Parts: sequence; C-alpha cells; structure tokens
Amino acid sequence: MKITIEVDCTPEEARSFLGLPDVSAANSVYVDKLTKAMQGVSNPAQMAEYAQALAPMGQMGLKLFQSFVEGGMKAAAGGASEGRGAKASE
Repeated sequence: MKITIEVDCTPEEARSFLGLPDVSAANSVYVDKLTKAMQGVSNPAQMAEYAQALAPMGQMGLKLFQSFVEGGMKAAAGGASEGRGAKASE
C-alpha cells in the first residue's frame, strides 16, 4: 500500500510546523558579508581562501561556492559564452 500526502505551504510555514528555528536574520548577515567580501576580491585564490573560512557546508559548500566564483570571474572577463561552449561540447 502506498499513501501520498501533499502539503502546500510556504518555507516559513513548514519551518514553523516542524519546529525549526528561523535563521533568516543569520542568513542575511552571512549573505551581506559575502557580498562585501566579493567586492574587494582581486583574484580567485583570495576568494577561495575567504570562502574556506566561511564555508557553512564544509568541502561541498566550498566546491559549490568555488564554481559560483569561477563562473562570475569568467562572465566578468567576457568569457561567459566561451565557458558555455566548452561545457556543451563535453
């Protein structure tokens, strides 16, 4: 026998229902700090060092953040279309 239950609610409602804490204020602070840090970064190595110190999900979070930064650096250098072409051909 299989029973399926579908719940339609917002993330805030689900968090409240499950008794999880509201971490939106902490998330806002984290995002603001990362945004400010990215504005002063001159190279990817500097960003990776900073991200490693703040990575909330350990190595997995760092890899995700690293791919985000690399994509942003390519786009800023005008290589966004080149990166897409390389991925499509792989």
